[in-house]
Amino acid sequence: MQGGATAFPAYAGNAAVVRVEYAGFWLRFLALLIDNVVMGIGFVLILIPLIFLTGLGGFLSQIHPDEEINDAGIFVVLGFIFLAATASLVFTWLYHALMESSEWQATVGKKALGLVVTDMAGRRVSFARSTGRHFGKIITNMVPFLIGYIMAGFTEKEQALHDMLAGCLVLRRSS
Repeated sequence: MQGGATAFPAYAGNAAVVRVEYAGFWLRFLALLIDNVVMGIGFVLILIPLIFLTGLGGFLSQIHPDEEINDAGIFVVLGFIFLAATASLVFTWLYHALMESSEWQATVGKKALGLVVTDMAGRRVSFARSTGRHFGKIITNMVPFLIGYIMAGFTEKEQALHDMLAGCLVLRRSS
């Protein structure tokens, strides 16, 4: 499951060839772990103000273990769960799509490991393509036993299913 290598033309009109290494499964997995820590910290920083702005903190402080929650209380808790889930979805989407389509071409985890997300020609991806790649992970997650992710260790260009769906590569950059 090591990163493979291939050559891409550096620029369409240039005859120079750049050696490119595909990012293997384990590097990508480590980048995911780093990103989950970063996003977890970011989400907590968003969640804490939401608790106070929605009044949920005050509501929860008034609940005693011996009392039942009334219908309005259940509605507030369910509303907060829905709000937190929506915020999480939007936050993770924007984190991945904005960072992978930026000049970095990578999330914090990928950047720390020298990885970049590109299109099939090695160019920076657009926000739309990065969005498609992110939401393609929904389909990847539907494949049993994480096979959609594990296939990154066995395909020619070390692509996971969502990379194939979006026409993307995850590459190792030496600089």
